[in-house]
Order: sequence, then C-alpha cells, then structure tokens
Amino acid sequence: MNYQQRDFKVFAGNSNRPLAEAIGKELKNVAGKELGHCEIKRFSDGEIWVKYAENIRGSDVFIIQSTNTPSDNLIELLIMIDAARRASANKITAVIPYFGYSRQDRKDQPRVSITAKLVANLITVAGADRVISMDLHASQVQGFFDIPFDHLYASATFFKKIEQLNMDNLAVVSPDVGGIKLARAYAKKFNADLVVIDKRRPSQNVSEIINIIGNVKGKNVLLVDDIIDTAGTFSQAAHLLKEKGAATITGICTHAIFSANAIELLNKAPIDKLFVTDTIFNPKVNEVKNLEVVSVAKTFALAIQYTFEYKSISSLFDTDKD
Repeated sequence: MNYQQRDFKVFAGNSNRPLAEAIGKELKNVAGKELGHCEIKRFSDGEIWVKYAENIRGSDVFIIQSTNTPSDNLIELLIMIDAARRASANKITAVIPYFGYSRQDRKDQPRVSITAKLVANLITVAGADRVISMDLHASQVQGFFDIPFDHLYASATFFKKIEQLNMDNLAVVSPDVGGIKLARAYAKKFNADLVVIDKRRPSQNVSEIINIIGNVKGKNVLLVDDIIDTAGTFSQAAHLLKEKGAATITGICTHAIFSANAIELLNKAPIDKLFVTDTIFNPKVNEVKNLEVVSVAKTFALAIQYTFEYKSISSLFDTDKD
C-alpha cells in the first residue's frame, strides 16, 4: 500500500509535554501534522485513565513518552499503547526520548533484576509494534526487544554546536570505559585525541575515579556522556581534568536527570559550557550555570515521518562509531 493512502497520528503522554509540543510543531512543518488529542485523567487514588479523543482506527499511531521517574510515566505509556491497540490502530510506535531503566541491563550481582529486559517485555506485550529512542545507556538493550527498535543519537545535533565553538587542540574525554564508543564518534568527527577516565562504581550512584588514560594538558576538552544523574562522575571528571592541565572544559550530555545534589556539584565544577538535550523535562536545568539546552525535536519529527513513509532513518543516527 502506498503510504499516501495511509494516515498517521501522533499523541503524547505527560512525561515531557514541551518536547512533544516541539515535535508537533516540527511535524506540522514537514508533514502537515499536529499532536492529536488524548485525554489522560486520574481516579482519586491515582489510577490512570486514558481515552483517545479522536478516531484512530486503521491509523499508524506514534506515542511520545519518556519513561523517567516517576514510574507513572511508564505505566501511562503502557496504558496509552493498550488503548491504541484496543481502538484498532494499524501500527503503534512508542517514541521514548529517554528510555528509563536502561542502566539495569545485566545481572552484575546475585539476586537482582534485569529491569531493562522487563520494561522491554512490558512495552511489547502492551501492543507496541516499534520503538524509537535516543542514546540508550547500553546499546544492547535494543536486543531485549522482539520488535523493531530505532536507536537515534543526539550527536548529530551536538556536532553543530561544537563546530560553532571553533575549538582547536581538542581532546574528547569519556568519563568511563562504557562511554568509549560514544566519545570515539566525537573524536573521529573533530579529528581529536581520545581520552578515557578509569572509574570504579562500588555501589549505585557512587563512583571513584582512579586515573586518566591520555593527555589533556593544555587542551580544550570535550567531556561526553549520555546521562548525568547525580553528577558525581561528571563533576569529579571535570575537577581532575582541570588538575591535569585542561585549558577549557565543555560538557555534553543527552539526558539531564540531575538528581540529588547534582545542581550544586555541577555549579562547583570547572565546566566552561554544558550542553544537554530536552529528552527529559527538568526545570532544574535552568539552575545550572553556563548550561544550554539543545532541542532534539526535529530529529524525532523526522524519525516519525520517515518511519511512516518506510524511509531509511539511518541518516539521523549514523555516527560512524564502528
């Protein structure tokens, strides 16, 4: 069937309305579509109730919802998927800018849950036919799904910002071994040195920096990470890089969680500029000095459009990481 004979509709949960509305504006420009209307209410005990306020029978439905805390955001997504399936939607795509629970991707100690797999199962069983997400903490989470998974990267958007800074003598730093592939993409793009920080994590949200592998003395440093949660690792890394002689430090992070005392740590860290995206709705970002929010709305809008039209979306996430 030609895609022009089909229809698609986009709806959003409550986890990140500003980003959803921005995606809606972009879709209006590129595809003439706006956000559809979906009623989401709560019973007095907090139970979530969802109703699509327009006919979606036979339509391809895209549901925008990050699954960061509280867990209500995840439940809301599952209910929206289930409601769309029961309303006879043709195909249902969960658009999850930030995929929560992706950090629990393996059994690294006895008697723990692989929560990323559990959430993948929940989304699939609820009725999703496809998932679109950005900068997973662990890329292997894609394999936990038995449905197609499109993994977008914010790097293409960040590249433009870094180019505007016109930095020379650049070194790209990964705050841990797990982030090497992401940092390598930036190092390759800007023909920069790649530096890695050797980190140990004795418990959740606690990290110990052991050593820096590489030279940053006199260099302009690009500190790249996918998530800043408590900011312990990120701020420690910035202080250590400065001690080792870094000239300037520019931070890049996709998902700005900023829990606990992250704001205080970031404001005390010697970071000249910090770029984050809007995958998570977090008013706290305004409290961090030298921080700029970079929107990824256009990337998601194009991913939605291309998915509906059966076009390749590789241009949106090809970062030459291999």
